[in-house]
Amino acid sequence: MMDADEAARVRRGASANTSPDVLQALAKDPSVTVRASVALNPALPDSLTAALAADADARVRSIIGRKLASLTPGLTDTARERVQQDAVANLTALVADAALRVRTSVAEAVRDLSDGPRDIILRLAHDPAVMVSEPVILFSPMLTEEDLVALIAAGPPSTTLTAVARRPKITEAVSDAIVETADVAAIGALLANHTAQIREAALDALAAQSEEQTAWQEPLVRRPHLPPRAARILSEIVTSHLLETLVARTDLDPKLSLELRLRLNRTPPQTPTGMFGPLEALAPNTTPQAALAHAYALRDAGRLDDQAMLDALRRNATGVATAMLAAKADVPLQVVERACALRSAKAVVSLAWKAGLSMSTAVILQAMLARLAPDMILRPAQGGSFPLSIEELRWQLGFLGVGSPGLRPWTPRRLSE
Repeated sequence: MMDADEAARVRRGASANTSPDVLQALAKDPSVTVRASVALNPALPDSLTAALAADADARVRSIIGRKLASLTPGLTDTARERVQQDAVANLTALVADAALRVRTSVAEAVRDLSDGPRDIILRLAHDPAVMVSEPVILFSPMLTEEDLVALIAAGPPSTTLTAVARRPKITEAVSDAIVETADVAAIGALLANHTAQIREAALDALAAQSEEQTAWQEPLVRRPHLPPRAARILSEIVTSHLLETLVARTDLDPKLSLELRLRLNRTPPQTPTGMFGPLEALAPNTTPQAALAHAYALRDAGRLDDQAMLDALRRNATGVATAMLAAKADVPLQVVERACALRSAKAVVSLAWKAGLSMSTAVILQAMLARLAPDMILRPAQGGSFPLSIEELRWQLGFLGVGSPGLRPWTPRRLSE
C-alpha cells in the first residue's frame, strides 16, 4: 500500500505546475509509481522524456512510448525541428527496446497513424514477436503493397505471414506472395479474409490442393466470388455438410448450381465414425476434417452444448473440442487454432461467448486448449458472467477476423450433473 509520502510525490510528479528541477529529482525516485507519474506529466521537459525512455522499469518506458507516439502525427523522418527529432529519436530507441511490453505499447500507439516516421512502422512490422508486429501489419495505413511483399520475402515466422494474410483489402500481389510461401496457416487465413484480392487461378489451384490441406476447404467454400472451376473441384472432394453449404450459395451460375445440387443428391450421407456414437471412436488421432464433421453433426442435431464440450475435454480430446468450439461459434477452425496458439485468454473467452457457452466452460477451454497457466486464466465475474465488456468481446473477435452480427450475450445457467 502506498504511504502518505509516496502519494504526495506521485501527486507532485503528475502535476503540470511542478518545477522542472523537482521533476528531475522525482524522475530518479526509487518508486516506480512516482516515476510513472512523472512520465504521465503533460508538462514533462524533453530532457526528462529521454531519461525516462531509458528507465529500468518497462512500465515507465511503455508510458513514454505511448506519449511519444501521440506526438508523431504530422511528423516525418525528414523533419528538422528539434522537438520532432527528439521525439522520433526517443521513439526509435523504444522500438529497439528488449522488453516486449514496451515494443507492444509503441506498436499499439502508432498502428493507426496515417503519417509519421516510416522507419519506425517498418521496424515494428518486421519485429519477430507477433504481439508487436501484428497490430501494425493489420492496421497501419502507412504500409504499402511493396512493404508487405518485402516483409513476406524476408522469410518471417508463420505468425507474421498469417497477420499479413488477415490484413484488410490486401492486393493480388500480396496474396500471390503469401501463396508462394506455401505456409498452410497463412494461406488458410488468406482464404478466410473476404476482403483480400486473390486471382482466380490461385483459387483454382488452392481448391485442388485442399484435397490434402483439408483445413482450407471450409474457407474456400464460404469465400465470396468463388470461381466456377474452384467450386467444381471442391464439390468433388468436400464432405456432405460443406457440399450443402456450397450448393446453398446464391452467387453461383444457375447451371453450375444445378450441377452441384444433382451431385449432392447423388452423394450418400457421410457419417464419420463416432459422429453420433461414442466419442471414444474419434480419439486420439482424429483428423481435423473428421472432428469438424462430428462437431457440425452435433450442432445440427442440437446436441453441441457445454456438456458435449466438457465431455470432450474430460477425455483430453482437444482436437475434437477445438472443432466443437469452431462449429458452435460458427468460425473457421483456423480462427480457434490461432487464438489458442497466441495463448490469448481474452480471445478464447470471446470465442466461447460467441458460441453461447458458459464462462465456466471458457475457463476450462483456456486451460486445455490455450494451455494457459492458472494465473493467466480469466475467471468469471460476479454471478458467473463474462469478465469482459460486450465492446471488448466484440473487439477481440474483430481482432481475430471474426464478424459479430447476431452475437448474443450469455446468461448463467446450471449445467446438468
